[in-house]
Amino acid sequence: MTATRLLQRQILPVDRDFDVLALYVDPEDARLDADKYEIGGSRAAKDLNNAAIRQSTATGHTIHPDQIESRTALRVKSGDRLSFGTYFNAFPASYWRRWTVVKDVTLTVTVAGRGATLLVYKSMAKGHSQRVASAGTGAESRSTFSFDLSLKPFVDGGWYWYDIIAGDDDVVVESAEWTAEVPEDRAEHGTVDIAITTMNRPDFCAKLLGQLGDDQEVRPYLDTVFVMEQGTDKVVDSPDFAKAQGALGDLLRVIDQGNLGGSGGYARGQLESIRKGTATYTMMMDDDIVCEPEGVIRAITFADLARRPTIVGGHMFNIYSRSRLHSFGEIVQPWRFWWQSPFDTYSDWDLAGRNLRSSRWLHKRIDVDFNGWFMCLVPRRVLEEIGLSLPLFIKWDDSEFGLRAKAAGYPTVTFPGAAVWHVPWTDKNDGLDWQAYFHQRNRFIAALLHSPYPKGGRMIRESRNHQISHLVSMQYSTVEIRHQALLDVLAGPDKLHEMLPNRLAEINAIRKRFTDAQLEVDPDAFPAIRRKKPPRKGRDGTEIPGRLSLLLSAGLQPLRQLKPPRELSQENPEAEVRAMDAKWYRLASYDSAVVSMNDGASAAFYRRDPQLFREQMVKTLEIHERLKREWPRLAEEYRAKLGEVTSPEAWEETFRPWTDGPDADD
Repeated sequence: MTATRLLQRQILPVDRDFDVLALYVDPEDARLDADKYEIGGSRAAKDLNNAAIRQSTATGHTIHPDQIESRTALRVKSGDRLSFGTYFNAFPASYWRRWTVVKDVTLTVTVAGRGATLLVYKSMAKGHSQRVASAGTGAESRSTFSFDLSLKPFVDGGWYWYDIIAGDDDVVVESAEWTAEVPEDRAEHGTVDIAITTMNRPDFCAKLLGQLGDDQEVRPYLDTVFVMEQGTDKVVDSPDFAKAQGALGDLLRVIDQGNLGGSGGYARGQLESIRKGTATYTMMMDDDIVCEPEGVIRAITFADLARRPTIVGGHMFNIYSRSRLHSFGEIVQPWRFWWQSPFDTYSDWDLAGRNLRSSRWLHKRIDVDFNGWFMCLVPRRVLEEIGLSLPLFIKWDDSEFGLRAKAAGYPTVTFPGAAVWHVPWTDKNDGLDWQAYFHQRNRFIAALLHSPYPKGGRMIRESRNHQISHLVSMQYSTVEIRHQALLDVLAGPDKLHEMLPNRLAEINAIRKRFTDAQLEVDPDAFPAIRRKKPPRKGRDGTEIPGRLSLLLSAGLQPLRQLKPPRELSQENPEAEVRAMDAKWYRLASYDSAVVSMNDGASAAFYRRDPQLFREQMVKTLEIHERLKREWPRLAEEYRAKLGEVTSPEAWEETFRPWTDGPDADD
């Protein structure tokens, strides 16, 4: 027995947001870029092709927001052609083909207007498109067309989509639905507990809650919306909260607890979800995002029909430039054990500049190791089997969980058409500030648990080299907290829960001892730029050096750091260096500098200190040698304790001060 299940429907932007129109409907032609296999292996040819791929193909042709008649209906003006081969409205056939029980789909489109032509296309993994069906309204004022479409040809990639051409009259595409016949036991949709961790972003969080509460299509899918409140500026005090609370009603539950970071917040949501036991899924979601509510429905639908329990993640778009796709998926490169976009993909892709149909690489199915917890749906069954988040505070909790799930046989799919808008990582200082401690510690913990290579592959050597680059850059606070991170790794897994509430304050106390971590927002807080001798030949250091120059600099700069600083440099900075130019090879040439931060809000006074350089260099070498010696023992210890550390029982003990004390949630 089978039943008909709605997989995806045509949608248009909420509030007619002009900045995101390109993600929903496309008036531009398709101009597919060159195939890399036709380009060949010549470096010059590949460089030229990569540059061409990044070039915009947009002509500036657009639609007027008033053409959006409703959440599902769009007016096409007489004589115009529009394509729904877009991020939110094309059908990601290859993902359904690979990961779900669906074998065939039916596209049903309702069109109002005489003389309209509807064209249905598919693409192959190489990006080439083929027309597979067409229909016209003729003299009819309103018509509904259905097309039965097979998923068989989509093993490696490909999409379905449709274009509409208006004739002598305007045409309204009233609706379009992708449906499938599914087993009867898959006919009903699952429900989700949404777990939102928030800290001092009350307005952002309240507006997100309002988005979820106001969308009547999403509401039947919601079991509970948990907000883990970990800040002092409370979401309940936001002027937008009352409306959101009224919309969500009994579905909303705000839980107050101490600042346990993202992992502590999400773990609380996971724990509450499995203890409650009524929702099919738990979805982790950031507090500072703008959500496309339809993505929640699509993620649940995809997970409902997956061949096996599957983690379903959404994509992240840039909240400041809203047509830009930050990444099309994430993997952990095993030799370096560092997260990155999969090979053959491009980050920061502007879909308003080069549309889906023109971007060859977007037609391959991209398989991932994990999905960021800015939007990530996890079956409750998976949480019950493999445990909750590691107590890492922030960083690597989501990626480690994805690797752990993958090892247990539960894949992660980053699913096109489910997405949020979020601040991109490139606008943060997390490689230098207090977050550098968590990057370093948690990456090594994850590698000890999951690296397939002895001693973590390249990790130890790369970490040592990064320490040296921070040292020659006068970033002594970053070096010191990264040292502490490795010492905490060497201490083993037993204290991870114990450290969770207090480690951030302790790390910030360490950083405050160093001038490079003492940030000022007022430019006049720093002394004037002065140096006794001008730069050699007036060079300003902004040129990007070649490979040979970089190698020479890497070898010689540590020796230069042992020399006494130049006269005046300890009282007056020798230069101002913008965040974008603050590369190690530039900073290493100065004895002091005022360096701005990536967020553009502050700067710090860096000063070279030969004595501190010597001490930290010795410590760097000693700690990394110790880590190399003890890696086998540590890996065995961390892996043996993983189940205990991530168990609900361990997390319940960590949460006890807020569940049994005066601040306990009612």
